[in-house]
Amino acid sequence: MAGVLNATKVRENWGQFNDDIVRQGPQFVKRHRDSWAAFSAEHLKVAFAPFVFKATFTQEEDKSYTVTLDGFDLVENGTTREEAMELITEELIEYATEYQNEFNVFFNAPNRREHFPYVMNVLIQDNKKDVKDLIKCPVGER
Repeated sequence: MAGVLNATKVRENWGQFNDDIVRQGPQFVKRHRDSWAAFSAEHLKVAFAPFVFKATFTQEEDKSYTVTLDGFDLVENGTTREEAMELITEELIEYATEYQNEFNVFFNAPNRREHFPYVMNVLIQDNKKDVKDLIKCPVGER
C-alpha cells in the first residue's frame, strides 16, 4: 500500500488525520503487523454502491406476497407488495446489524463472507428509506 501512515503519528495528530480523510481521501495506517484503512462515509457509499439487492416476489394462493432477496436467506410475507417490501427492508437492517455485532462469526463463515460488501452498504445508509432503495425489483414489479 502506497502512502501508509504510522499509527503513532496518526494518534499524535488525530484531529488532522480525520480532517484529511474527509477532505483529501482515504488513509492507510500500519501498526506493528496490522494494517487498516480509514474512509469517510461518503467514500464508503461510493465504494459499496454496486452492492444492491435483487428482490423476487411471489403471489401466494391467499393473495399475499412473499419477497426473497437473491443470495440471502431472507424471506418475508405481507398482505401487499408494499408491506412485504417494508418487512424485507426491516429484516435486511436487522441482518446487517447482527452481522456487524457478530462480525467474526459471519465474516469467517464461508456462506456469509460474500455478504460483507452488501452488509456494509446497508450499514452506511442514513435511514430506512435509503436501505429500501438498495432493493431492486425486476422491471415492472415495483
